[in-house]
Amino acid sequence: TSCTTHEVLMPMTSINDYLRRYGSALGHRVLAQFPPLHAPEDPLADELRQLKRRPFPAQALAIMGIVKRWREARCAGAVAECGTGKTLISLGSVYAHAEGRPFTALAMVPPQLVEKWARECFLTIPGVRVFVIDGVRNGVGSNGFSGVNEVRLRNGRIVREGLRTTLSELRLAGNHRCARAKWQATVQGPSVFVVSRERAKLGYFWRHVIRSAGSGPFLGNVINPDTGRPVMTSDDQLRRADFRKVKHSEVVIPETNRDRRPFFSPLWQADNQKIQRMAPVEFIGRYLKGFFDYGIADEVHELKGETAQGNALGTLAATCGRTVILTGTLLGGYADELFNILYRLDARAMREDGFDHGEGGLRQFAEAYGVLEKVTTIEESENSCSKARVSTTVKRRPGASPLLFGKYLMNLAAFVSLEDISDALPSYVEEVISVEMDADLKKAYSDLESDIREALREHHGNASVISTAMNALLLYPDRPFGLGTLYGYALNPESGERERFVIADPPDLDETAHYAKERRLLEEVQRELAHGRRVQVYAVYTQKRDVTRRLQSILQEAGIRAEVLTADTPPEQREAWYERHLRSGMQVCICHPKLVQTGLDLLEFPTILFYETGYSTYVLRQASRRSWRIGQKRPVRVGFLTYAGTAQESCLRLMGKKLLVSLAMEGKLQAEGLQAIDEDDDVLTAMARELVTRQGVGEAAAEVWRSLQQQATQEKATTPVIEPLIDLGSTPEPEMPMPTAAMGPAVQLSLF
Repeated sequence: TSCTTHEVLMPMTSINDYLRRYGSALGHRVLAQFPPLHAPEDPLADELRQLKRRPFPAQALAIMGIVKRWREARCAGAVAECGTGKTLISLGSVYAHAEGRPFTALAMVPPQLVEKWARECFLTIPGVRVFVIDGVRNGVGSNGFSGVNEVRLRNGRIVREGLRTTLSELRLAGNHRCARAKWQATVQGPSVFVVSRERAKLGYFWRHVIRSAGSGPFLGNVINPDTGRPVMTSDDQLRRADFRKVKHSEVVIPETNRDRRPFFSPLWQADNQKIQRMAPVEFIGRYLKGFFDYGIADEVHELKGETAQGNALGTLAATCGRTVILTGTLLGGYADELFNILYRLDARAMREDGFDHGEGGLRQFAEAYGVLEKVTTIEESENSCSKARVSTTVKRRPGASPLLFGKYLMNLAAFVSLEDISDALPSYVEEVISVEMDADLKKAYSDLESDIREALREHHGNASVISTAMNALLLYPDRPFGLGTLYGYALNPESGERERFVIADPPDLDETAHYAKERRLLEEVQRELAHGRRVQVYAVYTQKRDVTRRLQSILQEAGIRAEVLTADTPPEQREAWYERHLRSGMQVCICHPKLVQTGLDLLEFPTILFYETGYSTYVLRQASRRSWRIGQKRPVRVGFLTYAGTAQESCLRLMGKKLLVSLAMEGKLQAEGLQAIDEDDDVLTAMARELVTRQGVGEAAAEVWRSLQQQATQEKATTPVIEPLIDLGSTPEPEMPMPTAAMGPAVQLSLF
């Protein structure tokens, strides 16, 4: 590639300078070396024109990429931002790959999305029949249904009517050669089975099977009924206190070769005194292998842990002929979050790469593709041979190697961003709304901050101090009363006992007063409602020290119809909860962002205000996009309210850096994302260190998040300038209160 003399002489001080100069050549080299399975100029499958909803060009590219991936491997993925139509992409991929043949598909989805998925199936696939798996148990389930029930779309609602059967009946072949042939004779067209992942993992109740020896050499010991001996561990034997909520087992190895073969001896069994049921996915994995052609796992990032729901993903991938995983937030900032997902999709490939299942393999994976920090602490100690005690701890840091993308993700997933389909969406604006505290609150917060800083210095590394103190700093400005005395716990080196000490005793301010952030929230809500825009408000403190009810009372005092959505509403009923309260005139909804982070389309709320953000990148990314989705007609505004110069602002700034790391694995690279590798392993620890060392005081949250807007601006340099947030037409805009120096500037930015 040729370049001018001026370009050659220009110094390169960062990787950004290098990419700016040679980015075009590198891009051509990457495309030549790694050609896509489906290029934009390649023809589309004829089946896409038969769908009831025509996919956008970006969605069609993702569909064809998944279809061609399935011709080479059993597993594929769609990493698509919230609102890009992951459901349409997965259903379109299944329909196109089937090439007109009848098929059976199994979709495991979050509980609140069961009816939505059924509705999407009817609106996408021609001639489809949809069935909901309500469980495998005696009697009806908690929702009043059991077995496998067909559903139909009536006036926009999903109703259970039609064929009713059970998973036990599905496994029976009858007079046919197999169970699948029997099903095809009953249902000639395509069929989709939808199961809530909460019900999919809901297995039977169990109890421990142990005995206590009443005589002999093991008198009083816990013994295995199969052997009459204690159950030995690596350095001890199991005792009764070890049998709580954990299943134990052992492999019994005979003492001589002439004895019986080694056998597996579980120390638990099904409890026939309680409800008799079986996990639907476990039943499918045992008895319905080969019955389902396709498997779909939605919101797979929530299945990354060692949980029953996560294990259900592995069963789904092993049982179905082809599997596609869907997620809008693939990575939360740490490379090892992908380990369990990749292992469940293709365990053989992971073993071939040298990664064993379990903690050992997870550590190896983190060492290969993540960032680990090794901390060696040397303390003075009077030992027999030395005067120092050395301890070593290994901590994970946010960050992921580019090799992770090239090795596992590039061949697995199709990546779709909202920028790819933004021509069909209205404008999207984000703001950091910084508010100055009132004088009395500022003084009380400063005193609390000083006490906590001293406690952190005195009890360096104490986890109880970090957790209690930093959560108090986040909560106290929003609820400066009723917090009570803050306590921490430390081990007394002389007595060896855990002792309690006082961290701080924050004063209780006037509970009846409306503080600056509450007044600003009220102004923002009144402004939006004046233009006919409903508002969704998020707050994360909803339990013992509830903030949502206080916000509701403040808004209701101003004559605003505000409702609070709580966890008491089951996930599958939350969509109906919104519909019911919207019909009754709800203007503002207040809830924890986790309650609506996945699946719900809040198209009626074009304005979203984070009164509190928390420190989960998954929750923040998902909840902020509930309104900016396909079908939204009005401009979307997202605001983050924070008190200036407090832990809330530090939290928001650190969250922005974590987001840049997670976006890097989706192809949105930014220099700040690489710098975030040098941050602490979690937001609370980073905030505590910043509080003690006063690092980054001059770096406001809006400055970090502004880099995200610059990134999006570079990606969309050819798109028109964002239109005004609100189209008022001929209606004159009322005079709006301008931010003063005491309130701080409201800086517009783009999260992605």
